[in-house]
Amino acid sequence: MPSRTINLHLVSDSTGETLNSIARATLSRFEDAHVIHHRWSLIRSRLQLDRVLEGIEAEQGPVLFTLVDRSLRLALEEHCQRLHIEHLSPLEPVMELLQTAIGAQAREKRGAQHVMDADYFRRIDAMHYVLAHDDGQGTAGIAEADVCIVGVSRSSKTPTCFYLANRGIKAANVPLVPGAPLPMELEAAPCPVIGLHIETNALIEIRRHRLKLIGGHGVHHDVTDYVDHEAVKAEIQAARRLCTKFGWPVIDVTRRSIEETAATVLQLMEAWHARRGVRAQDPPRSIDPASTVLALEAGGG
Repeated sequence: MPSRTINLHLVSDSTGETLNSIARATLSRFEDAHVIHHRWSLIRSRLQLDRVLEGIEAEQGPVLFTLVDRSLRLALEEHCQRLHIEHLSPLEPVMELLQTAIGAQAREKRGAQHVMDADYFRRIDAMHYVLAHDDGQGTAGIAEADVCIVGVSRSSKTPTCFYLANRGIKAANVPLVPGAPLPMELEAAPCPVIGLHIETNALIEIRRHRLKLIGGHGVHHDVTDYVDHEAVKAEIQAARRLCTKFGWPVIDVTRRSIEETAATVLQLMEAWHARRGVRAQDPPRSIDPASTVLALEAGGG
């Protein structure tokens, strides 16, 4: 049965990023949901809130809100109650739980997660690093990397690195090109090196789309290996063998979103540091780490 269309109001006194993330994460669980988003950000005065209340009354639907100012919050809640509109401050239950656990009251501060503190500048620095070390650039800077992402062309290395940079991770992106030597810096990288694997047919489809975007209809015969099935298959297998040779774990990104890939990268980074911090004297593992990760992927782990 098709879902009915609803209005969803997201009311925030800051950027609204938190509410957008919550709405996106929850609505993804509803197939064929028809939701009209009404985003009200930087609502910090009664005059601004009055416009919001008019909008909610005109196009009624559930309201999610994050408002630090108590008077604004009460006015919004009273308005919703009068109209019998469902409303919720999704951070309140979490805040109450943490206040109980920590034994202290939370500060009433708008957009506290967006302040320009050390963490903010760390993310900016990581973004600059990714820009300077994308697609094999500046291999000498690998010594400064938190993680190195390797893989064949168009295996989602760049978007994964940028997503990690937003978490403050300096991620170097090194392509594995058939016939090209591996950067010496990568062989002795002082950080985890993680390979991205993608199935042959999926990679060919991505590359064909890429060629169309850049006007690839007139490509020369000598570059058709870029989308030739056997050539691409051999390229992927060579990349796998290289990862196996150096003991680099591999993530199958064929059916993964960038967010899922980045989350797995962070897990593998933690495991890498744990092995060196807790079991630094352990002998090397004799099994193929790439096969282990890919087997987990195949099993849905």
